[in-house]
Amino acid sequence: MWRKNRFFQSAPLALPGVLFVVGIVLADRMGTVGLWWLLLGVALAGVGFCRRWPMLQSVALLLAVASLGGVRSSSVRRSHDRVAWPDGNVSYEAVVVSEVTERPKTMAADVVVAQDGSKLKCYVAKDDRSRRLRIGDRLRLSSRIERNGDWRRGSFDYRRYQEVHGFAGRTYVRAADWQWLAPSAEGLTWVQRLRLAFLNYRHTLLERYRLMGAGDEEYAVVAAMTLGDKSAMSSELREVYAVSGASHVLALSGLHLGIIYMVLSLLVVNRRFRLLSQMLAVTAIWAFALLVGLPASVVRAALMVSAYALLSTIGRRRMSVNALALAAITILMVSPDSLFDVGFQMSFLAMLAILTVQPLSERVVRPEWLFDRPVLRWLWGLTTVSVAAQVGVAPLVAYYFGRFSTYFLLTNLIVIPAAALILCIAPVALLLPVAGTVLFRVVGWLNAVLSFIAGHLPYASIEGLHPSALQTALVYVIIASTYLIIKRYDKSA
Repeated sequence: MWRKNRFFQSAPLALPGVLFVVGIVLADRMGTVGLWWLLLGVALAGVGFCRRWPMLQSVALLLAVASLGGVRSSSVRRSHDRVAWPDGNVSYEAVVVSEVTERPKTMAADVVVAQDGSKLKCYVAKDDRSRRLRIGDRLRLSSRIERNGDWRRGSFDYRRYQEVHGFAGRTYVRAADWQWLAPSAEGLTWVQRLRLAFLNYRHTLLERYRLMGAGDEEYAVVAAMTLGDKSAMSSELREVYAVSGASHVLALSGLHLGIIYMVLSLLVVNRRFRLLSQMLAVTAIWAFALLVGLPASVVRAALMVSAYALLSTIGRRRMSVNALALAAITILMVSPDSLFDVGFQMSFLAMLAILTVQPLSERVVRPEWLFDRPVLRWLWGLTTVSVAAQVGVAPLVAYYFGRFSTYFLLTNLIVIPAAALILCIAPVALLLPVAGTVLFRVVGWLNAVLSFIAGHLPYASIEGLHPSALQTALVYVIIASTYLIIKRYDKSA
């Protein structure tokens, strides 16, 4: 059984985490919330009844964990199904809660309806007036609100995307059917108000970037990489980063928060007051997470950094699969729909692969040999982390996007140091705009190198893969089985 496997012994939350995910997936496909409550009750009764049989009690407990995932998922699914909008136009007040993006014929933004707190995708007819819309504006709108539709493109499910990101519907507003109201957060929850306050401050920082006179592409990359705003990214620039295998540096994740935490540690960590200094660093990390809007990848990374900071205060430095499983269970308990977010899936699978596959590289090159060779140690570490992360996300990238970036290793050797440099220079540039010249020059160089890789190197990307969901799952089963076999029979593991 799993108790005899060293992997599950070192990560006791891994199996409950997997079963919690299984419960969410099954409940999404079948069953009502009442059925899952019944299964949870039966499983808990089994836990109590099987006290004399520890193995059966463990099985009942794991079934209870899966049933709990089913309860959370089916409850959220029922709340989605309850959303209903009138057939015709309705008048309502709403607050803009995202950066406003210019489209060919509309200005697009996320809005929160003041009457019930629902979040909508809002498209306002483009004119001189709508171009002045800003985050935090309170509007009176008159429009027809549509529920999330069943629209797909390949593996992309638009309805799922909308639900995962908290949207209850979308609306198109004609130029004559909206007007500004006095600024107010009335009708918003305290969480929405706090998030709006941080996003307003982020908008201020983005405006500082714009005033530095950067080109559109340089500004777009800096905004995405440092503040999590990808609204200025053109489709051509996104394609360059996707083909070259560098898209992960545009989506805030563990890489970015890890760099920020390292810098903060150098600035505030004091051995005499280690607990206080770690608390200050973690507080700053969560403030940054709020600043960028609390996306799932950043929340996961912030939870991991918080766990690492706590462990470091008691003398433990190494992160673990256990901490990752705890972060996953915490996020999915609050928001089960996050499981179906592509960013969430890739973020967790990349980190899981780094924590499990990357240590196997010590069987190839012993750490003792690298100890006195810092440059080689850095290159080898970056290489093994890149390969491990690719093992974790490559099947998923093929499933969702139909491609495999062949130069991912070369790309990571370039973009990860560049990302660290950009994240270090950006705060200085916000305080001293003269440093913005250096910042945007680094970004311009990075864009040029990635454009060369994507556009001039042969076979930069293998296209048209598109494995089925079953094939993708089987690939991960093969990867996991291979890893468990190695861990079981490798005497040095």
